[in-house]
Amino acid sequence: MVDDVRVAAVVAGFHRAVAESLLQGAIDRLAESGLPADRVDVQWIPGAYEAPAAAAALAATGRYAAIMALGAVIRGETAHFDYVCDAAASGLMRVSLDTGVPCAFGILTCDTKAQAEARAGGDKGNKGDEAADAVVAMINLLASARAMGPGGASRS
Repeated sequence: MVDDVRVAAVVAGFHRAVAESLLQGAIDRLAESGLPADRVDVQWIPGAYEAPAAAAALAATGRYAAIMALGAVIRGETAHFDYVCDAAASGLMRVSLDTGVPCAFGILTCDTKAQAEARAGGDKGNKGDEAADAVVAMINLLASARAMGPGGASRS
């Protein structure tokens, strides 16, 4: 990975223990990919609903090659779950498309707390790893695309 690359993590603190596990998984995977923890800036936010606004603000700084959104939304008894999940997913995609800064969707959308825990370092793995893998892949893809220049021809 390039020396000047920085990644931001916006981490929804509503289900804090799950979010902390996802964050650790992401940081560990980024380190395995060559991006040390001191090049990952972590911003805690209230919940997943706030992730798009936080990602947009960070993308606008021009400081980050990619942004990971991490956290968990757990279904309750009302439609609130559906609105939060849709807003977070759609908003993060919009930030990616509008700014050109990739935003990885590492927000778990689970029916139960047990499902979230299983996906945050439990028997289903750690989905923070997958968010880190996504930002590494997108950083590399965008660097390759820039190197090709206009018309897709490789610049040498």
